[in-house]
Amino acid sequence: MTPWERKLWYEFLRGYPVRFQRQKAIGNYITDFYCAKARLVVELDGGGHYTERQAEKDRVRTKELEGMNLKVLRICNLDIDRNFRGVCEYIDMNVKKALL
Repeated sequence: MTPWERKLWYEFLRGYPVRFQRQKAIGNYITDFYCAKARLVVELDGGGHYTERQAEKDRVRTKELEGMNLKVLRICNLDIDRNFRGVCEYIDMNVKKALL
């Protein structure tokens, strides 16, 4: 896991009331985090994800995961550094919305 993945896992997702898995294989992909109950994928994106080539791969990946009836949240590593609480609230809001 990257430092940002470790932070999100150990400081939020591991103890979250709805179970998340890390490094979950789904189809041809290994997702950063997955919540089966909410059908939610959380992907953390570092600097390499913002090149044109990688951004296109990410778009294809997201579209394929969404085609499996999953919601994909893409979160920038900088947001983990600068607004960790906001990231946690965003994930929590999406889980709760999916479970309504």
